[in-house]
Amino acid sequence: MKVQFYLKNLMKISNLILFLSLFLMGTASAQITRYDQNARLKIYREMKKSMVDELLKPWYPAAIDTIDGGFLSTFTYDFKPQGNQDKMIVTQARHTWSNAKAAELFPSDAWYSAGEESGLRFLRDKMWDKQYGGFYTYTDRQGNPKQGAFAPKEAYGNSFALYALAAYYQSTGDTSALNFAIKEFHWLEQHSHDPVYKGYYQHMERDGTPIKRTASVSSTAETGYKDQNTSIHLLESFSELYNVWPDSLLKVRLAEMLHLVRDVITDDKGDLRLFFQPDWTQVSYRDSSDVVILKHRNIDCISFGHNVETAYLMLEASHLLGIKHDTLTNRIAKKMIDDALKNGWDNKVGGFYDEGYYFKDKPGVTIIADTKNWWAQAEGLNTLLMMADKYPHDPHQYEEKFKQQWQYVQTYLIDHVHGDWYQGGLDKQPNYKPALKGQIWKGTYHVFRALINCTNRLNPYHTLPPAPINITFKKTPSPVLKWSYSNSNRRLLGYNIYLNDKRIAFTPLTHWDIPSPSLAPGKILIRSVDLQGNESAPCYFLTKK
Repeated sequence: MKVQFYLKNLMKISNLILFLSLFLMGTASAQITRYDQNARLKIYREMKKSMVDELLKPWYPAAIDTIDGGFLSTFTYDFKPQGNQDKMIVTQARHTWSNAKAAELFPSDAWYSAGEESGLRFLRDKMWDKQYGGFYTYTDRQGNPKQGAFAPKEAYGNSFALYALAAYYQSTGDTSALNFAIKEFHWLEQHSHDPVYKGYYQHMERDGTPIKRTASVSSTAETGYKDQNTSIHLLESFSELYNVWPDSLLKVRLAEMLHLVRDVITDDKGDLRLFFQPDWTQVSYRDSSDVVILKHRNIDCISFGHNVETAYLMLEASHLLGIKHDTLTNRIAKKMIDDALKNGWDNKVGGFYDEGYYFKDKPGVTIIADTKNWWAQAEGLNTLLMMADKYPHDPHQYEEKFKQQWQYVQTYLIDHVHGDWYQGGLDKQPNYKPALKGQIWKGTYHVFRALINCTNRLNPYHTLPPAPINITFKKTPSPVLKWSYSNSNRRLLGYNIYLNDKRIAFTPLTHWDIPSPSLAPGKILIRSVDLQGNESAPCYFLTKK
């Protein structure tokens, strides 16, 4: 009896200890969750403030060229315009994109709408070649074509023009901008796309003829090669366009670019190979001497910033393509960021180094450029936070790396006096403190995109937007669907339109001009989309024969 008595009491005591342990563990877990949430909200507020006060306000409206249109490109460290202000398609398109996104986020600030309009007009009226089509790479301030160091037309620059036009349509609902984007997509399809080996030629003559590489071209020149940088940004621009124009051929090209970037351009270690012959044979100098390798580092090296940027761009494309449970893209994207953390991350203060290389006679990766350019650090913020959300318990501790990266950015990159980011981290390049804040390769795009994505993740919406209401159909003079947006404080991006569960259109307006009077019979669903991409429940309309 005594033994049973003791055993019963021992079991009670054990259960009590177990209960208290679980309770304390749960309390600690809840405290950690609250701490993480509070830490994220703190960073959210810091990023949001920096986005507005230290990035957008110094640039706009100061960069809007009220004399010749488009945007001024070159600014001193304290944001004074400098130089002749020649204009490049990449800069003009990126500023147009930034103003379109800022107009969505901050509609009460009228200069963003003025900025996107100025950018569109300059792209349309000056940089578009009215004789041969396609966008010129480089012009003077007034928009007269100049040769510079570029090919007359380049797929890279044209991809950013496409990117900007799609964003402008998403912001304004101006169908002429969407039609312009469609025209540009088909121009790339006709002139730059390779129907045999796939992908896109980068360099083109003015009439769109691809420029072939000859024996007279310097070995350090990129002329005539296909490349990863053009490919990843075509992937990005096609994603942006597909978001507002879900066309069947565009979907094929988006899937094609995802395949090439993920399965051809990325190697087994998770590094992007940089340049290729037209048949996608890699250009490599690994069997050469160290002197030759370093001479050709622009052609063949590990670019850690491009690795972390591409991980995000691939996952974005996969999501838009509607690939369910895409374990392949997730695995490759994770490998890319893990490899960059292993070989290109500064464990002491944070930040990704610029370049590395696998020398054949040395173990592992050798850092050949330990500098930390601004855009790679911005891309690092975005991708580290994305990985933290996807893999919260991963041993790489993405959340902690993200926090360290944000601290690095605040300490060594953001100019808290004059605004914007230095061109490189001051821990490695203190000479950048008085350097130009703006030039044809540096505007707001990388930083603004990263801050938009990060703030959306740090403070997400947990409720869906309200569905559209009062849908009506008007047949004449041209068929159109109209609806209303129920009263709500939630700002919307626009509306996705489905026919029998297949997305067929997007509009930021509360009406949709049906492209054909003979739209196939079925159920049309209209869903509201908020600024974070969340969709509402559907409002539907039945079409008849």
